[in-house]
Amino acid sequence: MSTDTPGSQSSLHRANLERVLRAVRMAGSLTQAEIARGTGLSAATVSNIVRELKESGTVVVADTSAGGRRARSVSLSGDAGIVVGIDFGHTHLRVAVGNLAHRVLAEESAPMDVDVSAEQGFDRAEALVERLLAEAGFRPDKVIGVGLGVPGPIDVETGALGSTAILPGWTGIAPGRELADRLGLPVHVDNDANLGALGELVWGAGRGLGDLAYIKVASGVGAGLVVNGQIYRGPGGTAGEIGHITLDEAGPVCRCGNRGCLETFVGSRYLLNLLTPTLGTGLTLPGVVELAHQGDLGCRRVIADAGRQIGTGVATLCNLLNPRRVILGGDLAEAGELVLGPIRDSVARYAIPSAARQLSVVPGTLGGRAEVLGALALVMSEAGDSSALAVARS
Repeated sequence: MSTDTPGSQSSLHRANLERVLRAVRMAGSLTQAEIARGTGLSAATVSNIVRELKESGTVVVADTSAGGRRARSVSLSGDAGIVVGIDFGHTHLRVAVGNLAHRVLAEESAPMDVDVSAEQGFDRAEALVERLLAEAGFRPDKVIGVGLGVPGPIDVETGALGSTAILPGWTGIAPGRELADRLGLPVHVDNDANLGALGELVWGAGRGLGDLAYIKVASGVGAGLVVNGQIYRGPGGTAGEIGHITLDEAGPVCRCGNRGCLETFVGSRYLLNLLTPTLGTGLTLPGVVELAHQGDLGCRRVIADAGRQIGTGVATLCNLLNPRRVILGGDLAEAGELVLGPIRDSVARYAIPSAARQLSVVPGTLGGRAEVLGALALVMSEAGDSSALAVARS
């Protein structure tokens, strides 16, 4: 019979232990002083908890320096548990296996036809997960959870994938339940923009920031919002649908049923159609970006115009949420300053001056890996700390 009743000394100790674990798990590595500041626990309490976690094999402690002084760096042990990330995209499936010490142990991407059924997609994901775990030398019982990214909104009440033009045969599917049944593991699901934001927050251009927006521009347009260090999803799971800000009430009809949404002016289909008369069919957005870098004036103009439109949406985000950084991801981000400069111009024009001054607009540093690394980070943020303790002691 457990003695961890609410308010007891043992339950308080357990809560403090999990606070320390959670802080280290999300940061990758922290000094004991940083843990104390981040958790609000006393230095003595942190020292005792770190000693206990080290003895159990859950964390490793190494000498380091901070501010010119000697310090002790705490990170999770490579044996503290394995996490799996899966990212379903428009034309790809990417899977990564990592540990709680923030080390990616295996990763692979495979092409996937946009018309593939959900069942076929899950078959491929299951096979790839099993193969990567075997190659990395880990048993499935070492996995504490799986993060799954999909290109569309997830209903927070049903877990079902909402309307999506990216994977048209998947609408109404509950991917988390399906994959959990197949793998026999806990599965945490989110849309690709949220996972891109989480990936850049933990692994990339957003490290150390508490407030940012990650905007992914590819087949569609979406945003992942980070507020006070946490992904903000909204009560229905649809926060961040920046692609459906109305720019022109008389504009093209959007897949959402409205007219003139941002997505109708900067999504890949629209941009490619603009260039078809001069460059022919068979274009891809990465190809357009490459031609722009080579000096093609038409491609440069289309990308700059798209940047100005995206910047209008970014200015709206600035005025509402006042993020410190906007990170651009997806295929269009590879255009670099060809698209970032026009985005900044629109922000300067349309955003509240004080909000614009505080904002930096930068490209993501993770490229096409942002979503799958975000899926790993999702498990780290959602999985219970007790699971890591159990795995470390097994």
